Amino acid sequence: MSVAANTATPLAARYAAVRAQSEALCQPLAVEDYGVQPMIDASPPKWHLAHTTWFFETFVLKALVDDYEPVDERYEELFNSYYNGVGQPYPRSNRGLLSRPTVDEVLDYRGQVDAALANLLEQQDAKINQRVELGLNHEQQHQELILTDLKYNLGHNPLKPCYRSDLVIELPPSTTSRITFRGHQGGIVAVGADPGGFCFDNEQPRHDVLLAPFGLAERLVTNGEFLAFMEAGGYQDPALWLAEGWIKVQEAGWRHPLYWRERAGDWFEYRLSGERALVADDPVVHVSGFEADAFARWAGYRLPTEFEWEAASAELDPAVGNFLEADVLHPTGVSGQGQLFGDAWEWTSSAYGPYPGYRTLPGTLGEYNGKFMSSQLVLRGGSCATPRSHIRASYRNFFYPPDRWQFTGIRLAVDA
Repeated sequence: MSVAANTATPLAARYAAVRAQSEALCQPLAVEDYGVQPMIDASPPKWHLAHTTWFFETFVLKALVDDYEPVDERYEELFNSYYNGVGQPYPRSNRGLLSRPTVDEVLDYRGQVDAALANLLEQQDAKINQRVELGLNHEQQHQELILTDLKYNLGHNPLKPCYRSDLVIELPPSTTSRITFRGHQGGIVAVGADPGGFCFDNEQPRHDVLLAPFGLAERLVTNGEFLAFMEAGGYQDPALWLAEGWIKVQEAGWRHPLYWRERAGDWFEYRLSGERALVADDPVVHVSGFEADAFARWAGYRLPTEFEWEAASAELDPAVGNFLEADVLHPTGVSGQGQLFGDAWEWTSSAYGPYPGYRTLPGTLGEYNGKFMSSQLVLRGGSCATPRSHIRASYRNFFYPPDRWQFTGIRLAVDA
């Protein structure tokens, strides 16, 4: 994390707003929804609410307040995600088995920790503020996960229930044109976060990279274009797939993106507003890194590197897509020409690893990002579910190549 905090809004007010937003995301849920864990990589909403509270209690209150008494010491195990430096986490695969504590007890836990933090923030201590800033950005990451994990739960329910019925948007008539590429001359370019504002440790240090000339597509790949890949036998042609990707296709029986369903020759897509007819001009989302790479090969192009993506972001219109902001959410947007941010997380071909000179945060917080720099790919751009304040050119998201429950899409690149 950068040493500087986000000072646009007083920290106590930002703390209250971020914490309230997490609970607001859960307002449309029935109590039965709070405890469901639809797969090992997803977590129940109740767990997200508790874990983000555990983060503040563990790394701020317990670490920095000498006489602090934990709300319940048993929570240290139950709601620890992967921080082995503070104890043995409860198995991730079993989070959905925790009928207790109840939702009300978790909300009470949040309230007690919030009250303690409010008192602590009155001290205006730099170290406290830095830890709280990290905790707020961590909670915003979990707000995105609440939505993606919930979508996986509801989207695999045969009833296809909607999260919120007011999310349906009327799209304008199709304006999607053929994919065009914006050229970049390459050369030596600086990448990584500028010092001064908040960033995660994996975005630094800022450094120079050498790029060959390239072109980056001015929009994302659409549902209609991906459907053409499917109809051309893309899922049946091993020549298009990386070896591990082809194995995954065979094992999992993939034949279309996650949340697509065919009925009587017509395609439908599940969204947080419920299932609806597939919109051909919307960006394709919920595709894995393997599927993104295979489509790029089929189309005669490739995926960009993360550094090509970041370099191009400095030259294109910084307009953004549709965001989770207050109580507004559009599950996908229509990608504009020249737009790089806010429709879908965009797969790159870059392996997730440290920048030259990278150092993890001191102590147990060093487990936040650095321990995951293995076998994952970098994604850029932010999605429709990403909080607006997290949208920046240097942000490095990362997932394993088979993952597709996030809002992940495809932007093509070409050698110049």
